[in-house]
Amino acid sequence: MLVTTAYYSCVGEILTSMTKSTRRRWWWALWGLLAASAVGIAVYSAQTYLIGGEERNQIPLNDLFASHYVTIAVHAVPSSLALLIGPFQFLTWIRVRYPKAHRVAGQVYMVSIVLGSIAALFAATFSVSGFSVQVAFYILTVAWLYTLYQAYATIRRGEVQLHRIWMIRNYALTFAAVSLRIYLMTGLALQERFFPSLTFDDIYHASAWASFLVNVLVAEYFIVQRTLKPLARRQKVKGRTSRAAAGAAVRPTVEGPEVEPVGAGPADSSRVP
Repeated sequence: MLVTTAYYSCVGEILTSMTKSTRRRWWWALWGLLAASAVGIAVYSAQTYLIGGEERNQIPLNDLFASHYVTIAVHAVPSSLALLIGPFQFLTWIRVRYPKAHRVAGQVYMVSIVLGSIAALFAATFSVSGFSVQVAFYILTVAWLYTLYQAYATIRRGEVQLHRIWMIRNYALTFAAVSLRIYLMTGLALQERFFPSLTFDDIYHASAWASFLVNVLVAEYFIVQRTLKPLARRQKVKGRTSRAAAGAAVRPTVEGPEVEPVGAGPADSSRVP
């Protein structure tokens, strides 16, 4: 987890040191990587439960809960839709040119997460993967709903910047579906070669926690670097401009001979009673 966080921190420092045009190209490349992985996992997961059925399910089921597979499917399909929509909601040109489409997609995203979260609570309750995994998924689900609520509340109040920050946090949790698979596959590959003493459960438990904790750290770093720091710089410049304008307004003027306004003089004195 620390290695991953350090990696993203180094990437952020590299991007900060680049020119604006080069940095923009790198951000687009990172966004493309994120979007491609999100679309790939979303399509794979959705078609597994929409078309494949229970025989293609890879998650161990609880024999004591007959509807366990149903709760997993109800969680997976809406969550896949949210995972698919998310990356495109952050594109500025879509928000600016097609605000109605952005708003409708956001509403679909919210409903998908609510449905996926409710089903996730039931699926985690009857999970046979162990107590550690259950706790991890409970925390993830509660944080998922909380950040969604904050994003909704801020946009209702017209606080667009805060809405964007909370949506970054929320999608970082949505993206845990991708991170979980990445960490699990990487862990299994390393286990076979370097850590044969580790079991599948060990790797799965660690992956379940890392899937959202690392994402949260990366999201907070991104928020500071790409949102809060530029905002602070703009406010600082605005403050300097305001102070300069205020200083110019109270600057003492040089006294000199009084100049009569245009139109004043003896000819206008007759108008005064």
